[in-house]
Amino acid sequence: MTRSPKFTIYFGKVNETPIGNIWIACSERGLVAVDWEKSEAAFLKNLSRRIKTPLENNPRRLAHTESQLREYLGGERKRFTIAIDWSMMRSFQREALLATFAIPYGQTSTYGEIAMQIGRPRSARAVGRAEATNPMPLVIPCHRVLGSDGKLRGYGGGLDIKKWLLRLEGAVLA
Repeated sequence: MTRSPKFTIYFGKVNETPIGNIWIACSERGLVAVDWEKSEAAFLKNLSRRIKTPLENNPRRLAHTESQLREYLGGERKRFTIAIDWSMMRSFQREALLATFAIPYGQTSTYGEIAMQIGRPRSARAVGRAEATNPMPLVIPCHRVLGSDGKLRGYGGGLDIKKWLLRLEGAVLA
């Protein structure tokens, strides 16, 4: 659930990755945002709209996250150990994204399978919406979620990036 926290969100930029520049942000509890191919102004506007709290450019606080993202995109990391601040998500989105976070590297699931897994078998479309509004793609690997036919469906970073990420992980696509 979006709140009006009384703490600072720290943000920074991971430059020149294989998918472009990546913006990241964290609270004291953990990661709250990952985005790429946006300007700093667009990233901060989106972040401010979602989390109404002061923002501070502080790449030092995000060095561990930057390192893990670079390792992942370089094919050297298979699992993120970054703390995630789940508190800023609505209940259903948190449930769906926790299930997504558990999808192993190189494997895929479907929106329907996630809906079944979280005990809401008729909620595949709602799972799709939760994935579409995932505030931390890459770390919460919504690129590993496919349509019921095993084919690629929408991805905020574009289907070419989704396909690239799945190939990086060695996932088999239909």
